[in-house]
Amino acid sequence: MSSQSRTATVSRGTSESRVEVSVDLDGTGAGDVSTGVRFYDHMLLSLAKHSLIDLTVRADGDVDVDAHHTVEDVAIVLGQAVREALGDKSGISRFGDATVPLDEALVHAVVDVAGRPYVVHTGEPEGQEYVVIGGNFVGSLTRHVLESFAYNAGIALHVRVLGGRDPHHVVEAQFKALARALRAAVARDPRVSGIPSAKGAL
Repeated sequence: MSSQSRTATVSRGTSESRVEVSVDLDGTGAGDVSTGVRFYDHMLLSLAKHSLIDLTVRADGDVDVDAHHTVEDVAIVLGQAVREALGDKSGISRFGDATVPLDEALVHAVVDVAGRPYVVHTGEPEGQEYVVIGGNFVGSLTRHVLESFAYNAGIALHVRVLGGRDPHHVVEAQFKALARALRAAVARDPRVSGIPSAKGAL
């Protein structure tokens, strides 16, 4: 199995935001995040902590207009960084799943690092998409983050909210479930030789 470093730094600049993300897939979950959207920072730090992916995010966007652009652009760049850090995916487990509770909320997430992006997202409580958390994080952004991340990382991602009432818990449980599933999927498996696919490429 390759001992090659699985790190990446990706930058992206538009008229709406400037974003730089660094990841280390073999980290300890250290996070250093500043997006201008405090609740999103909290979610990304939780993602880092529970995935064991070291994560640094620096974003400067037009949050005075809306949090949407910055939140979306960070998710895009994070996905690109994870994809780059994975390299040819030799020796990884490939699949991961996790069911994570947060008080009354319960979320199941499944990941396939297959190179074929796809997202299924179901089960959020009625009205969750309209809730504003922390002043500028709208509930509908959760799904948008998952989609933007998965499509740019090249992963298939299924997220099912199995229960939940508190909007904060519903979102945070999704980030934590994604983190644990991602942790399992990108982990190196000493029994895997080469690319974990019958067709020889992911």
